[in-house]
Amino acid sequence: MLRERSAVYDPEELVLLGRIFDQAIAALPAAMQTSVNRTEIAKIILKRAAAGDELAALMKLMVAFDRAA
Repeated sequence: MLRERSAVYDPEELVLLGRIFDQAIAALPAAMQTSVNRTEIAKIILKRAAAGDELAALMKLMVAFDRAA
């Protein structure tokens, strides 16, 4: 079973996480921009942020998604 983690983010971090999410969704073909995929991408981003990944590293991940699309 997955263990839930909680974290507190500054407003600036929330804005950046939102941008990362938006970029990831935009990189997907329209047919893949489903609510299920949006939820899973949000979970991935929040899990990586809660795990202590640098937000810059998350941005690099989104660039990789964009290039793969």
